[in-house]
Amino acid sequence: MDRHRPAAVRSRNGSAGANADVLNIRQLRYFIAIAEARSLSAAAQKIGVAQPSLSQHLVNMEEELGVRLVDRSPRGSTLTPEGRVLLRHAYDICNSLERCISEIRDLGQVVQGTVRFGMPPSVSMVMSVPLAETVRIELPLVRLRVSEAMSGFIKTWIDDETVEIGFLYDLQGVEHFHATHVLNEHLYFFSAPDAWPLSTPPGAPVRMHDLEGLEMVLPGEPHGLRRIVEVYAAKSGVSLNVVTELDAMTQIKELVARGSGYTIFAPAAAHDFVMARRLVKAPVIDPVISRPVYLVRNPATAMTRACAEVEKITISVARDMVQRGVWEGELVIADP
Repeated sequence: MDRHRPAAVRSRNGSAGANADVLNIRQLRYFIAIAEARSLSAAAQKIGVAQPSLSQHLVNMEEELGVRLVDRSPRGSTLTPEGRVLLRHAYDICNSLERCISEIRDLGQVVQGTVRFGMPPSVSMVMSVPLAETVRIELPLVRLRVSEAMSGFIKTWIDDETVEIGFLYDLQGVEHFHATHVLNEHLYFFSAPDAWPLSTPPGAPVRMHDLEGLEMVLPGEPHGLRRIVEVYAAKSGVSLNVVTELDAMTQIKELVARGSGYTIFAPAAAHDFVMARRLVKAPVIDPVISRPVYLVRNPATAMTRACAEVEKITISVARDMVQRGVWEGELVIADP
């Protein structure tokens, strides 16, 4: 028999097999610490447990499961294939328990705490102020912290739990997020009022083919908005003439308002310039350009009652913004 592999113990009915029911949360947390530290001594120091005791816990788990979970060497500890399977489930079990405890403690208590929210700039322009006002009125003990960033950063923030909740335009690479498809946002064509490039009146619908040859100002290639516009243009057989690439929306608006090109983005992002009559907007047709807007959170992050309530309020405010025409698009979420 391989002396490095623990023999299977007898289960309660006397047959050889794993007694997985005897594993407890403490053992799972100890195992997570060992896996993350990659060293028994480092793990013992991190969680404040004597190394011999931690080592014995690991031996007991291996004996109960009838498999080796960790390979030890002078260079540290590495997980076996069986250990990697246990680690995945250990994370799920411990996180689930933490969420359960948090939800139980929240029940019957005053809703309070901090909720960190990530928003792309165009969404923030239409949502951040009414959301902050509503949260302030309905949840006076909840502190809402909104951070603006491009979608790529928001994905990272939600994944590493820098923020609890956020808006995204696509779920590529984060399919494991819990996502609510809120609306399909329409994108518009923008021009300076005195630089309207077409024979139609300023603000009249613009066909995709009308964009051929126009000097466009758009974000760079990695930007989600640029990808969407390029996809729609390619489907229509239109080759865009992008003369300037800027990733900052404020600078794009300023450049277009000066008559130095044209652009396409969400109306909410340019509401201030349109109201000041520095820009004129026009719907794009044949085809209409739209993009999905998702409200997302990481299911691995403990869901506090404050976060749950802010999520409900966010959906309510978004629905109101769309129904009043402030946020231009088509609602996907049903009425409550």
